[in-house]
Amino acid sequence: MATAKGEGRAPSARRRSERDGMIASTAAAAAVRQLDELITNEPVGVTSIEPLEDGWIVEVEVIEEHRIPSSADILALYEIELDDEGDLLAFRRTRRYARGKSGTGNEGS
Repeated sequence: MATAKGEGRAPSARRRSERDGMIASTAAAAAVRQLDELITNEPVGVTSIEPLEDGWIVEVEVIEEHRIPSSADILALYEIELDDEGDLLAFRRTRRYARGKSGTGNEGS
């Protein structure tokens, strides 16, 4: 039996695809670009992206401190909130950590 396109998707995925707005890859690129304009540290990449009813939450990893060797670098995660047009609403650093270290909290901050 055939089902309607998108019927098996999660509700947030259906909302995003059923209305005009940004797609995830465009939102991620906008978040990295805008964060790069606001901070002096180097964005490395997107670690997560989540659609909201009226925008996106994007998490970006940033090199906070370059060290030698690079395995000793200090990294940070920034949370960027965008509206559905890709404009920055808010950003915050949520975590700092040594490269290769796992765990939670704000180690090294």
